[in-house]
Amino acid sequence: MSTPLSPPPGGADRTDHIGGRARGMLLVLCGAIFLEGIDVAMLNVALPSIRADLGLTTGSLSWVMSSYILGYGGFMLLGGRAADLLGRRRMFLAWLGVFVAFSGLGGFATEGWVLIVARFVTGVASAFMAPAGLSIITTNFAEGPQRNRALLVYAGTAAAGFSLGLVVGGLLATVSWRWVFFAPVILASAILLAALALIPGDSRPPRSTGGFDLAGAVTVTGAMFALVFAVVRLEDPGSGWGWTVAALAAGLVLLAAFTAIERRSAAPLIRLGILRSGPLVRANLGALLFGGSFFGFQFLVVLYLQELRGWSSLQAALALLVVGIDSVLAPTLTPRLVNRFGNVRVILGGLCLAAVAYALFLPVGLDWTYAAMFPTMLLLGLAFALTYGPLTIAATDGVPEEEQGVAGGLLYTSFQFGSALGLSAATAVNVAATGAGGSLLAGLDGFRAALFVPVAMVVAGAAIMVSGLRGRTGSGGTRHRTPVAAEAG
Repeated sequence: MSTPLSPPPGGADRTDHIGGRARGMLLVLCGAIFLEGIDVAMLNVALPSIRADLGLTTGSLSWVMSSYILGYGGFMLLGGRAADLLGRRRMFLAWLGVFVAFSGLGGFATEGWVLIVARFVTGVASAFMAPAGLSIITTNFAEGPQRNRALLVYAGTAAAGFSLGLVVGGLLATVSWRWVFFAPVILASAILLAALALIPGDSRPPRSTGGFDLAGAVTVTGAMFALVFAVVRLEDPGSGWGWTVAALAAGLVLLAAFTAIERRSAAPLIRLGILRSGPLVRANLGALLFGGSFFGFQFLVVLYLQELRGWSSLQAALALLVVGIDSVLAPTLTPRLVNRFGNVRVILGGLCLAAVAYALFLPVGLDWTYAAMFPTMLLLGLAFALTYGPLTIAATDGVPEEEQGVAGGLLYTSFQFGSALGLSAATAVNVAATGAGGSLLAGLDGFRAALFVPVAMVVAGAAIMVSGLRGRTGSGGTRHRTPVAAEAG
């Protein structure tokens, strides 16, 4: 196993300092999570150009996005466990190479099906890379202030990738949509070369006496794939409910089969006992609901700005750019707040800010200026800074080193599943509320109705955090209490 990089001498006030070698490793891993964010965001704003060039139908175009979600969400838990069993560095490097190859394939695509396959495999690659990268951080930085600072920098970089990706994608799409695929290839190749030198090797993972849990791997991957597919199909209620219901039923059956297999397995793919941790479960539910609220809102805002207001894709991206303030606040302001108030209170504050931000947008009109929208964008950036990083800390804090990959896989699965759920629910409500009317007023009514989806999701997330706060208040302590991760008082 990796040995945590110990903090330098200098007293307790220096325990969050990150040394030179560790800083280089963190820079590489931040580059990888930045790559994932910018890759998804750039494609969002390039979809109209792709449709025009390849002559794709609306259904085919939606699958360009949905195929990535299926690969990412379907294989994330398997990817997390593979990192624990097969080596985190090995999984990170191997799947980063796959990401390079298939992102390049997408750039050369001349048929829609080639693009869909490329995005699916890219999503699978990200599903193995993301938990491996996160678990490299959590196993190489000592639990406490140092690890928390590293995770907050990591989370801020992820948010910056998404925010900047919208703008960069708008610029590249004006040249050619193919550069939306080629640019990540260049960045990923540079990260791969740096990772070979800067990411330390793993010691040999402990051998399991029970062998590899193949049945568990097949059932959990099939379950997640089917459940994500069912959620994605909610975006288009007019296509019928047959496949959606069938996929949901199959996912639930496979999930039940996976649970039964893990209870009897000598070497389970995922130890079910990890789900008995209240903080971990609350963190994952919070991630699911917060991620769903944001991606649902982001989709609605882009729809409002481009289709109802006639803004260009670049103008819409610039309007959302202020949300990227998280990349500055997450590594600077958030650690101080977490030190002072604890993870749960900071997350709760972020969720409440997000609820206010979405609520401020509810009375939006067709003549709103950007000045009227700006408070929502700013508050949402603050909410991201207070929520995303601390959720990452809470989801991995106190988890044994040999299960850090699983913890990362659970967290990213929650974010991805929540994103798909929020996007699908917002789309379905928007379509139902707009109805057959094609007027701007009908579109505005549909938009306003759909805005209640992110509001409801983030309020539910806040309620879950409140229950965690009460649980901590009533207990005498937690199993792992550190100056940053423990609750104040």
